[in-house]
Amino acid sequence: MKDMLLDEFQYVVLDLLIRDKSVLDQMSKYQDSVSRLLRSIVKAATQCGCISITASKQEYPLDADYSELKDIMKTHVEGHLCEACKEQVENDIGRNLFYLTSLCNTLDLNLYDILLKEMEKSKTLGKYCLR
Repeated sequence: MKDMLLDEFQYVVLDLLIRDKSVLDQMSKYQDSVSRLLRSIVKAATQCGCISITASKQEYPLDADYSELKDIMKTHVEGHLCEACKEQVENDIGRNLFYLTSLCNTLDLNLYDILLKEMEKSKTLGKYCLR
């Protein structure tokens, strides 16, 4: 069922994308969508204030094991997105997914297959796939 949803989304994007058919246009639109998404997160912290970002060096003991690291490492985000900021971030992620999917279509790649491969790689490598 979930694979049908991703495939359907990929077909909808294929059908709707007319103006930005060039791979160059799609790459620039994708890059723009990433910038907009990141800007929305920054605005949530700097203009709205619903979240705060308190970044510092990640400190952890060298002898910590994998399960301990998951609890020790921090996101540096405090608070939660308000409804307005959440809606904006969701819209920007949607736009980002649209242009990522358009690149998949242009390059004759299946988004669902890519997702499956990445998930299998992550499962297989487990903690050795740290990113």
